[in-house]
Amino acid sequence: MKIEGKCVVVTGAASGIGAALARRFAAEGARGVVLADRQKEPLASVASEIADGLAVECDVTDESQLQALVDRAEDRFGPIDLFCSNAGIVVPGGAEASDEIWRRSLDVNVMAHVYAARIMVPRMIDQGGGYLLQTASAAGLLTQIGSAPYSVSKHAALALAEWLAITFGDKGIKVSVLAPQAVRTAMTAGIENGGVAGVDGMLEPDTVADAVVRGLASEAFLILPHPEVLEYFRRKASDYDRWIGGMQRLQARFGDSF
Repeated sequence: MKIEGKCVVVTGAASGIGAALARRFAAEGARGVVLADRQKEPLASVASEIADGLAVECDVTDESQLQALVDRAEDRFGPIDLFCSNAGIVVPGGAEASDEIWRRSLDVNVMAHVYAARIMVPRMIDQGGGYLLQTASAAGLLTQIGSAPYSVSKHAALALAEWLAITFGDKGIKVSVLAPQAVRTAMTAGIENGGVAGVDGMLEPDTVADAVVRGLASEAFLILPHPEVLEYFRRKASDYDRWIGGMQRLQARFGDSF
């Protein structure tokens, strides 16, 4: 997909990767960029940088708010060509983390993607096709030391994206998964060198946005701003026990810090 002339919606767009994506899509000539987030003032600030950008306050864990977001986007710019489910959260902890933490992680990192697909897939099929971009993190392919809720929810997000691509590919629905390691965002703020996720370097959000534009142009299912992730994924698949041993050594090195 080329972005020029397309209508694009980006959630989690008030900062970080989402804001970088919105700016880059505008620079690529999108006919409309709709930015969504819970953070009203930062969202409005980013939208003000984009000619004819539309800011919509939205909690992605509320399906009715996502429905309203889609309706506003279509009222303003017409059919949505690309929906980017980018909002996400990370919290430390393991199985002992509270039910509230687990539910919040699953709601933001998984159910928001489910709701977006539930709303967008029928519309995109009716309009002859469309594209879903889902941010799942390298943790969805590998794991996240220090955070079981993040690891589990990102694996689930990847599984959903796979299912959508397989099920609706013949109906014109394209799906890509964005899976970076450490990116310089609020999520990594205060973590020296990005912690364990920064072992291959910390990327700037703009660099990730560049990778996304290239990945969408080639319609790649996996968009990996850190190319090392693909080799790690191959090692995991080829020798799971050896890969787990290596991750255990990484755990010993970093402890529960993510």
